[in-house]
Formats: sequence, structure tokens, C-alpha cells
Amino acid sequence: MARGARAVLLDLDGTLSDSRPGIAGSFRHTLAELGHDPSTAGDLTWAVGPPIAVSIRQLLARYADDRVDQAVAIYRARYSDVGLYDCALYPGVVPMLEALRADGWTLCLATSKRRDFAARVVAHLGIADWLAGIYGAEPGGGLDDKADLLAHILARESYAPEATMMLGDRLHDVHAARANELRCIGALWGYGGEAELRTAGADVLAEAPAAVPALLPRP
Repeated sequence: MARGARAVLLDLDGTLSDSRPGIAGSFRHTLAELGHDPSTAGDLTWAVGPPIAVSIRQLLARYADDRVDQAVAIYRARYSDVGLYDCALYPGVVPMLEALRADGWTLCLATSKRRDFAARVVAHLGIADWLAGIYGAEPGGGLDDKADLLAHILARESYAPEATMMLGDRLHDVHAARANELRCIGALWGYGGEAELRTAGADVLAEAPAAVPALLPRP
């Protein structure tokens, strides 16, 4: 890809896909497998979006349990078999992708989800044709940090930072964008919410997918 291409890096969970049911269900399954009562976990929306090991560590801390590696393995096995498919596109996502492509933007997935899982989700949701690339964490923990992931994408695809935008719903998306000198649009329809995105420093907020194309600079 020639340097200077206009690109939008797209988060997946909470931005393109409402994946909370499958992710929360996999967290509860993990707790049960470790001998904890999953009914005491409460609302797990906060755990959707960050790297899995980060969310699991925080979740297990509530139970004074430090079996993070074991929990990650249990979670991923359950998510791969069942939870991955318990998701749906947010209303308006497909028209947003169509409008961005029509405006000349290259679209690239940038998710904290493991890359092989992300590719399966994208295929399940039927949006692969809109994406020029699918990037995510690597098996074994590589690129778990979203700032590292975005740096990897910028190096691999040669997008110029001044011509690249990040679209995401959590503070991790904003922090990663800022670490790489990118502007970030906060997705208010996702899991983070306005207060989190404003505090993190999102450049602009979008109420719905339909609002995104108008927030991007014209060529």
C-alpha cells in the first residue's frame, strides 16, 4: 500500500459487532470451570474490548484467584467453539462501510481479539469484502497491546499517520491511536460510553455508525 493512503482502522467488538453475549457467556463458563459461581460476576460489559488476559485478570481478582493462564485457555476454548458466533452487526454498520469505501477510505480491522478468531467473526458477519486487512493479537500474546498492534499495522501497510483514523468504542482504542499519532473517533453505540471516551481523549464522538462518514475529512 502506498504511503499516504487514506485509511480507517476499525475496532471489532463494540464498534462493528455487538459481541457481548458470546464474550460474557464465555467469561461465565470460565468462572464455572474454575469452581466459582458465575451468577456473582454481575454485568460483564466492562470486560468486553480489552485484551482477554487483562479482563480475566481483573475478573479473577474479585475471587482472589490468580490462575490467569488457565482461565485464558478455558475462555478461548469455549469462545472458539460457541461464543464466537453469538454476535451481530450493529444496525447501520454495513451502510457505514459502504459509505466509507465510496469516499475512498481503505478499511482495515484492528482488534484486540486474536487475529484467527477475528477472521472467523468477520466471515460469520459477512463483512470480509469491505476490509483490506484483518489485524489482531497473535497466539502466544504477540500484539496484545493495542498501541503495539496499531504500530504494527502502520509499519506493515505503510499508512501515513496523518491520513489514518481509528474508530473504536473503548479507552484502549483512543490511547493506542494517540500513542501512534492518529486521530480517533469514539463510537458511542459501543461499550465504553461518552465519559470513558472523552476522558481518554477521543478527538470526536459519533452517536451512530451513520454519523461516521461525515466526521472524516474529505479528500
